[in-house]
Amino acid sequence: MTDTQHGRTSSTRHILRREIAGTIGLLADEQDFTEMRRYRSFTFDDHTAYLRQVEALLKSQAAAGGHTTVALFDPEEYAEFCADTGLEPDTPTSRTRFTAELASTGPSLPYEGQPLADLVPDLVEEAVRQATWEYASSVLARTGPCAVCGKDIGRAAFARASYLVARAIDTIGEGAHHWVCSVPTGKQMLLSVLHIDAGTPGTVRLEETAAMELTTVLALAIVTGSPCALIVRTTADDHDRVYGWRLKEERLKELTAAQVFDAYCTDASSGDLTAPEPGVEYCTAPEVEDSAPESRHHH
Repeated sequence: MTDTQHGRTSSTRHILRREIAGTIGLLADEQDFTEMRRYRSFTFDDHTAYLRQVEALLKSQAAAGGHTTVALFDPEEYAEFCADTGLEPDTPTSRTRFTAELASTGPSLPYEGQPLADLVPDLVEEAVRQATWEYASSVLARTGPCAVCGKDIGRAAFARASYLVARAIDTIGEGAHHWVCSVPTGKQMLLSVLHIDAGTPGTVRLEETAAMELTTVLALAIVTGSPCALIVRTTADDHDRVYGWRLKEERLKELTAAQVFDAYCTDASSGDLTAPEPGVEYCTAPEVEDSAPESRHHH
């Protein structure tokens, strides 16, 4: 091969390398990192140094024009994956196989040049969001048919929740709206977040996946009869208003301004009162117009 041909081949390979999308399985949690150290082929011994090296690798990949996705690497899931597939867990090849699987199934985010310290909380939030969605969906799927009328209870609850969310969206005015739907389940609080942009008159922009997740969490509350709150924070004209509803007998009932104030100004972990935010108005929610019948399943 001539030098010219060799140069052209190397150049072509370099261009192709830039077009390969890679995934890095990140051990964001120190406890998870320590668990991986039981494998002899995992040669890192310091979590901080490991994170530094991952960040350096991400930066160099980005500088070369590469696209990298960062996924959360869970050692327990990895061990299960190796057991299910018959792979030897103590090899870099098995870790690579698992990471490739994570790219399509696990929580992941594209690396866009942000510091790892900013990326990790977003990645953890994405993992919590996905776990919430999977848990709520599985509960709805397991409920089965109504013993009296034969209707699929989960499906009927989701249809009812969809209707309620649509009617609640009808009540919002212009502005940026941050919605949080919360349902207590045992020791944990299930949360689902939805951002709605209604900055232009007559238009409402939202992410369909997030809307479906919030609807699923609301449907879970309907099926289980759990307490549920839907709180909205609206920013318009440099002014913030907070209001919301609670679920009662499959209907959204307005929370009073005092109830919203109490909810916003109480520390969730300690129960202590906290100072209200300056410039935030705590309001009674508008009434949600509701003319459809409830899903009314019979247990």
